[in-house]
Amino acid sequence: MARTKGGNIAQKVMVNRILAVDSLIREGGFPNAAVIARKLEVTQRTIQRDIEYMRDMYSAPIEYDYDHRGYYYSEPNFFIKSVLLTEGEFFSITLFDQMLEQYRNTPLEDDLRRIFAKIAQSLPATVSVQSAFLNNQMSFIPDAAGKVDPKVFKVIFTALKTKSTITFDYQPLSKETYMKRTVNPYHAISQKGNWYVIGLCHDKNEPRMFTFSRIQNAALTKRHFTIPPTFNPNDYFDKEMGVWASSREPVTVELLFDKTIRTFAIDRQWHSGQTVEQRKDGSVYVKFTTTQMPEVLRWVLGQGHTVKVLGPGELVDMVRDEAGKVKKVYGNFGMEGSAF
Repeated sequence: MARTKGGNIAQKVMVNRILAVDSLIREGGFPNAAVIARKLEVTQRTIQRDIEYMRDMYSAPIEYDYDHRGYYYSEPNFFIKSVLLTEGEFFSITLFDQMLEQYRNTPLEDDLRRIFAKIAQSLPATVSVQSAFLNNQMSFIPDAAGKVDPKVFKVIFTALKTKSTITFDYQPLSKETYMKRTVNPYHAISQKGNWYVIGLCHDKNEPRMFTFSRIQNAALTKRHFTIPPTFNPNDYFDKEMGVWASSREPVTVELLFDKTIRTFAIDRQWHSGQTVEQRKDGSVYVKFTTTQMPEVLRWVLGQGHTVKVLGPGELVDMVRDEAGKVKKVYGNFGMEGSAF
């Protein structure tokens, strides 16, 4: 870790030095390596390496004038662009284009692609950003997300920016029909590819969370609002676990992982305030505090018998109740050939 940090610092020092060398050459005066080295307080050999690097990587038209005994640009308008990247940073840029897939059909997609294009254009002409070569070497598997009408994104993000009240038709999770809602949107959240907005619901007269994918006919109104100074989005979700706004009270979750998946349990960062202990029998004890019991329940059920909930008791009861419902669904499957 220390070596990586040191490497990053050294790279930044080199970048700043190259920009300084570029500036000194563009100022005229035909500075030579000795003069540049003295001004930048480095060795002459370091400057000579920097000049070769500038020629090779940025096609800098650096020439040496033997009459003036110093360097100059044969193309007066040339300059080193200030976006200099390490190899790792450049590789990250090539990934950027593919990672934007998770923002497809959102207002953010166009903005992010424009930012990406500006970064690419700011690089030297000899450097080309091409991510196509990654297509056969790397895959991104995004979380499944609900389909969202692009108009919904536009209306909500405009409302967030202008603090405008909006109206829309909303389908609750357990209903087939849509309900009219008027909302002052306070804060948007993206979790695992899904988008949510927290805002004051005029109908309920309290902050509620709405899923973008279940919103239709969103429209801006001419009314504006002020976000209450007491509103804190972190009171409505745990960004490390989930966005179940109905869960507001923090609870301490205790899990026991079977020894067969101990490496997985130890390596994963469950929560910033977690406690992880490996027991003598190979099992792993994990404890953390969160407001997101429904999210923990969903995850625990997905792990089957390899994870046991030790606490809180309410979560144990939720798991037991859900397991009973699952058993009821599949109880007669073997005899009748179908559970439904």
